Amino acid sequence: MAEMDYVRILRDLREDADKTQTQIAEVLGTSQTMYARYERGANELPIHHLITLSRYYGVSTDYLLGLSRER
Repeated sequence: MAEMDYVRILRDLREDADKTQTQIAEVLGTSQTMYARYERGANELPIHHLITLSRYYGVSTDYLLGLSRER
């Protein structure tokens, strides 16, 4: 997985859903600041957040990680 793919996918999914970082942070039960760090690649996304986002966006974890083009 290329880190840039991972952070680009996080941002693109959020923007495509017309959501703010604050709204996604609330879904994850974290702060906007921490979510922004995930989206920038400054912090790794915990597995439980990966699973939550996969369910929220209706995509596979492989897609979120940039390992598959299939959603």
